[in-house]
Amino acid sequence: MNPLATIYWDLSPELIQLGPITIRWYGVLFALAFFIGYYIIRWIFRREKKPEGDPGTLLLYILGGTLIGARLGHCFFYEPEYFLSRPVEIIKIWQGGLASHGAALGILAALYFYTRKRPGQPFLWLLDRLVIPTALGGALIRLGNLFNSEIIGTPCRLPWAFVFPRMTGGDLLPRHPVMLYEGVAYGVIFILLLVIYRRQGSRIPRGELSGLFFVTVFSARFIIEYLKTRQAAYQLPIPLNVGQLLSIPAIMLGVLLLIWSLTRERTSGTKEIK
Repeated sequence: MNPLATIYWDLSPELIQLGPITIRWYGVLFALAFFIGYYIIRWIFRREKKPEGDPGTLLLYILGGTLIGARLGHCFFYEPEYFLSRPVEIIKIWQGGLASHGAALGILAALYFYTRKRPGQPFLWLLDRLVIPTALGGALIRLGNLFNSEIIGTPCRLPWAFVFPRMTGGDLLPRHPVMLYEGVAYGVIFILLLVIYRRQGSRIPRGELSGLFFVTVFSARFIIEYLKTRQAAYQLPIPLNVGQLLSIPAIMLGVLLLIWSLTRERTSGTKEIK
């Protein structure tokens, strides 16, 4: 064990073995993210008097969009050459490999198809509410990455550094626990979004929570990427990695949503005064 590290992370990623079935910490936390998210959305729907059966249907859409988007995102954002030459490997999701940027795109696509049949739940209205449990889900999934000893940071000499002997090609260098950095950031963002929603409820300007989510989550991701080891199987010809490059459009989208929301609110306020 390296004396520079204070935490030697050698916990097994497997929670329990039930015969031929292995239950992993990552899977439990992934499921917990959807479980808690479902109850948050059900609470929001009840608060705003939306059909009580819709959260269950929405959960199925989001689950499908998340899994498909996250898997395709990993395959084509981070290892395109490998998966394009072995397309059958794409469906082997149980072998690992999910990307949060792909999950975000998958969720947006799922919301589009869900809202097409529900005129009383416009796309942006629903997105504003869904980003609340999504931020919490991101925190739980990053905790799952910790149990898997994956998405590790660069070597450092900080007192809270982690040693990951179980990581692929593991070494005993103390490293930044970047999955915890992200998890904490997403947890704080979740609390912020929830507090704003609880205070304003249905009065919240359309696009405000979505814009705030995209700006804060992907800005945190962009900054923390500087402390991560390279994840993509290729190198970009610019001083940014794939995670940072994919975060820029999301940040820009968030800024545009916030500007649009603020402009719309001011316009509505002016009309009311008149």
